Amino acid sequence: MYPPMRKDFISLTLTEQDSRNYNNSKNWRRQSCWRKWKQLSRLQRSLILFLLAVLVVCGIATYPSLAERWGGLASASEVQARNVVDPLDPRPVVPGIIPDLDSKMALVLPEPSHLKQRKPFPNKRGPPGLQHRVQKRGNISESEVKEREGPALKGGAEEEEGEKPLVSWRGAMIEADQATEPQPSAKENEAPLSLDRGVQVPPAPGGVSERQEAVVEAFRHAWKGYKEFAWGHDELKPISKSYGEWFGLGLTLIDALDTMWILGLKEEFKEAKQWVSTELSFTKNVDVNLFESTIRILGGLLSTYHLTQDSLFLDKAKDIGARLMPAFNTPSKIPYSDVNIGRGSAHPPRWTSDSTVAEVTSIQLEFRELSRLTQDDRYQKAVDSVMKHVHKLEGKHDGLVPMFINTNSGQFTHLGVYTLGARADSYYEYLLKQWIQGGKKETELLEDYLQAVEGVKKNLLRKSEPRKLTFVGELSHNHFSPKMDHLVCFLPGTLALGAHNGLPAEHMELAQQLVETCYQMYAQIETGLSPEIVQFNLMPRNGNDVEVKPADRHNLLRPETVESLFYLYRFTRDKKYQDWGWEIFQSFNKYTRVPTGGFSSISNVRNPESPDPRDKMESFFLGETLKYFYLLFSDDFDLISLDKYVFNTEAHPLPIWPSS
Repeated sequence: MYPPMRKDFISLTLTEQDSRNYNNSKNWRRQSCWRKWKQLSRLQRSLILFLLAVLVVCGIATYPSLAERWGGLASASEVQARNVVDPLDPRPVVPGIIPDLDSKMALVLPEPSHLKQRKPFPNKRGPPGLQHRVQKRGNISESEVKEREGPALKGGAEEEEGEKPLVSWRGAMIEADQATEPQPSAKENEAPLSLDRGVQVPPAPGGVSERQEAVVEAFRHAWKGYKEFAWGHDELKPISKSYGEWFGLGLTLIDALDTMWILGLKEEFKEAKQWVSTELSFTKNVDVNLFESTIRILGGLLSTYHLTQDSLFLDKAKDIGARLMPAFNTPSKIPYSDVNIGRGSAHPPRWTSDSTVAEVTSIQLEFRELSRLTQDDRYQKAVDSVMKHVHKLEGKHDGLVPMFINTNSGQFTHLGVYTLGARADSYYEYLLKQWIQGGKKETELLEDYLQAVEGVKKNLLRKSEPRKLTFVGELSHNHFSPKMDHLVCFLPGTLALGAHNGLPAEHMELAQQLVETCYQMYAQIETGLSPEIVQFNLMPRNGNDVEVKPADRHNLLRPETVESLFYLYRFTRDKKYQDWGWEIFQSFNKYTRVPTGGFSSISNVRNPESPDPRDKMESFFLGETLKYFYLLFSDDFDLISLDKYVFNTEAHPLPIWPSS
């Protein structure tokens, strides 16, 4: 056998006489690169071209001259030249920021002189008009952590004379920043009334105070955005000038009906009523949440009927109430969470057969009132059976209830976790308010409420460090957590309401302690706006009582603290509650207001320079937050008297039933 043949190779370099020899010339390198490019696959070439395009776009976006145009911030010289503020503009302006001279009100809104002045923030990052979410009060939680979420581009482009000074932010025009003190020029031209703590604000013409006028202006501003960009839809998205749908039933409009009536906005109310009359239909093939549609739509329609005596709203309430009844067709009579109001069917969420305890026990005020008005007892029977079932149910802990209940078995699930926050909060609120609504006759409701208050005091109350703030934590399998949702700030108002109706005086004392804690959840934050959830410090130390986790720094324009301030002021007449509310209102106006109309939830209350708006105005901002602000600033205690009305959990007042 022959061995395999060996193959030898010889490398030769052939030279030519012309200029095509390899000599590292540019021409040679071009040809070599082109050959390599052609050897790449089509996918590889496409990826390279895409990356190049991205780099070009990024380069253009960061080019200094364009950054100046997009940043929209004034230069220092412009700021000094424009430092004189129109005395008719109620929204004070931070030095260094161009004021919005076009948005004016007829009254100067001076800050109470006792309030601590805040240092103006320098013009460094983000749109000053919507410097979202960052708290700005004197006491700062997590002060050692100073976040700066993404540097925004500065700009010094000059504005044309007479042009409205706005700042561009993510495609939307955001208002110039607002401070809390009028400029000296304004003070020279007009001597504002003193709003010192303990001194009553002189009413404006018609018995409406300056602060109430400010709330009316804020409502009109929010309504302007809703009317222009989201009319007839559920929610306004003010930054993108569009709308969001949840049920497709005009939630914001219905939620705001009674607010407009209380605020005396006749033209706005007339327009909204026309939409309800001609456009609102409940025949849609759409799933709605039983709880949310009850408190917002049914509650809003019933409240507006009582305030106006217009049968249109009662007829609409009857329609939606009847369409929600299939939710109670369950083996346990504990209602499902979702109802298709067009098909007349109901079902639990796709992922569970449980409903939340708060949802199934916070629809009673509305359905009971619907029965009283229609003389049809099926509504009240359905919701009363739920309360009677929960009253005798095992699984409670000193009157505290778990967060979930099964619609098939009717039993509590996820035992061992107790909170007054999300999924359980309004259960406790409606125990008291049903008792008040029904003339204080239903003793089971009162017993459950009193037992629950004692359970809170025994298991959930603690004091923080270093200021000894009383707060309500959570209990999970006998482990205490110093976590408190902003939602829990309903509790001071509820406790005060109970004390006003003859319950122990110590409930009022606890209410006053807790409402101060809720105020500190705003005051110790840089923007003066509370986060969704706070953690209280329990260890002795210097610093703030309040800590905030990064995931909890958002503010959704919630009403609970303002609600409790309203109750405490009504029952104690202590002006400090109005002053605390005024601080909070100014922070909302400063960090969440969008100049084209509306207010936006923000993502970071810890960063005044870039609060990061979420582009969403919840319907409860008009239905609850601004309504409670207006009532808080009123010294007319017969305006929605708490001896004649009880508010549902969406701030819709329903009448207390006559004794007969």
